[in-house]
Formats: sequence, C-alpha cells, structure tokens
Amino acid sequence: MISVEEALRLVEEYSQPLKAKVLSLQNFTGKFLAEDVFSPINMPPFNQSAMDGYALHYSDQIESYTVIGEIAAGDTGQFELKAGEAVRIFTGALVPDSANTVVKQEIVEREGDQIKITEPIAVGQNIRLAGEQIKQGELALEKGSHLSAPAVGFLSGLGLNQLNCIPHPSISIIATGSELVKPGTPLSTGKIYESNSYMLAAGLKQYGFTDFDVIQIEDTYESTKKTIQQALETKDILILSGGISVGDYDFVGKALNEIGVEQIFYKVRQKPGKPLFFGRYKEKYIFALPGNPAAAMTSFLTYILPALGKISGAGFIGLRKDTANLDVAFHNKANRSVFLKAYSENGKVKLLDGQSSAILKSLSEANCFIYVPAGVNEILEGDEVDILWL
Repeated sequence: MISVEEALRLVEEYSQPLKAKVLSLQNFTGKFLAEDVFSPINMPPFNQSAMDGYALHYSDQIESYTVIGEIAAGDTGQFELKAGEAVRIFTGALVPDSANTVVKQEIVEREGDQIKITEPIAVGQNIRLAGEQIKQGELALEKGSHLSAPAVGFLSGLGLNQLNCIPHPSISIIATGSELVKPGTPLSTGKIYESNSYMLAAGLKQYGFTDFDVIQIEDTYESTKKTIQQALETKDILILSGGISVGDYDFVGKALNEIGVEQIFYKVRQKPGKPLFFGRYKEKYIFALPGNPAAAMTSFLTYILPALGKISGAGFIGLRKDTANLDVAFHNKANRSVFLKAYSENGKVKLLDGQSSAILKSLSEANCFIYVPAGVNEILEGDEVDILWL
C-alpha cells in the first residue's frame, strides 16, 4: 500500500499525452495544439471600417463632402475618392485606399448627397488596418495552447479548418455489480440503483471529455474479463467501478491480471478509496475504483482527472489547493490520509456530516475536500488546514 503522494507521482509519471492527430475545425474545442500555428493571412486582410459612417480623404480645408456611393460589408468594388468626396460605409466593409479616415454617422449631418462633420476628427480614425491583429507568417498560437472558444474563433477567422492537436482520449466506464439496476426501473429486494456510472459520466462531461461509453456488467469472472478485453481493443482509458476489493465476487483484479495488465499500484493509504488500482496495458490506462460512490468520486477527482489532463496535453493539473480554518476539532483515527467532505467560504471551512465512503449527499453539498495527510492525528478547532477546491 502506497501513500497518496506516491500514487499521484506514479499516475503523473506514467500518464503521457496521446499521439497528435489532425482534427477538423468542428473538433478543435478544448483540445491542445501539438505544434506552433502561423497565420496564413493578414488579419484583417484589408483596411476595414470599424464603424457605420462615411469613408473620406479628410482635409481640414474642406467643409462638406459629396457622397458618391456606398460600400457594405462584403462588397468588393473600389472607389477612387477625389478631394471633397466620400462614400457611405458600414462596419466590416473594405475601406478605399484613397480614404484616410472613417467618420462615424453620429457626428455627420447629411442633406441629399452632401455631408458635414459636426465634431473634430483625426486622420486614421475608425479604420482597422490590414494586418493590425496579426500579419501573414506571424505566430498565431504556440504549441501547447488551449483551444478555448475565443481561440477557435481566432483560428477560424484566419481560415484554418484543420490543425494538429492532442486528441481527447476515448474512454470506457465499466460498472460492475449484480445488485445494480438502472434508475427508473422497479427496485426489488436486494437491489440498489446504479449511480457510479452516471456520476463518472457526468464528471467526464463536466470537464469536456465526451468520447466515452458506459457498460454495466454482473459480478461474474467471465463477463468481467470479456468486457475488459473488448474495451481494451478500442479505448484509450478504462474506468472500472467496483469489483476491485478482495471479496468472493470481486473479479476485476483477477481479470486484469489474466489479461496481462501491468499493475502500477494497488491500494493507497487513504480514506475513502483505499482499494484503488492503476495499471497499464500497452498504451492504454486502467483505473479500477472502489464501488462505494463517494470513494469512487474522490478517486476520480484526485487521480483520474489530472491524468486525463496530461493525456490530453493540458498537463497534470490536480484540484486547486488552498487553506482555511477548521470549524471543529477533528481526530484522524484512520492512520491514513483522509479526504473529508467540507464546505468553505470566507477563509473558514465546515466539516460536513456524512463522511462515509457510501454517502453522496454530503459530497453533492461540498465545495471542497479537507485533506489530512497520514500522520496528522489531531486538528484543533480553528487550526489552518489544507483544502482542495472541487
């Protein structure tokens, strides 16, 4: 049995980014660039009006201008403006080379084809110059950049519809347990509603991982082994829920061993979630979580989520750490590191009722864990403690 710190170190060490692949524009979001991207064009590609108004060649010697035409966004025609001439222009439209300013319509008086400017203006106003945002050949985004919504908009505005990115992993969630039934169906004696796969699927979606399937199997060795083998053929990551302990009907560990999965560690000196397994099969990763729901979610947030980040190119980023003052004394009788469900605000943290590894109600109300390292046996009321924001 290893420490939490050693388990995190091993997960970080063994988790490696997936091989880069070319993705289409529709699949950029949330990915990380596998190489530097350079702009293929000037942006904007031409001198562009920033306002609805009038484009003209301004001179302080001219009192009024004759409007000789109109340019809407998307128009390709050019006007050669002579002294005293202007064109009606709209936001985003091509500014004629012969114009040196755009006057916003709010400070223009028009009568027929004649306009007068009612406020002082300056040369160059309200024109977005070609290449003002970025010039052709300049670095647009560097390798490792996160493709957020604004980044996707920026790159698509440069005309890029394919990029070399680190893809998100494909994942299989496998929930084991003959006692489990799907929510919405009648609940007979001895059965419980299955929650872990829905919870883990929601966790993946919450953090942007959508390429996954969910499989529920009964507690038999044959179905356990067959399901794992099939998932390993097509998925990058397996997340198993339940069946990893040492009971008569816990077949996950035996099946993983028979298949040839390399065990990196099994069992962590922590509460909840001691029977946690992490292994590798070729270039695939396997996490086997305890069946108790709060233990499974604690392990997902602590180990799997950072691993998914690194595998996807984001780096190994765990839950954000902070400190707060504890509202009541706590005695650690577990002789292990402990993750306590808690709620923190204004620099204080409240220990919630319902710390059992089977209870999700308190975890659904929590906004942080209090992390108590192994060896810390007593914390007094008001003491500063480490918290991990959820």
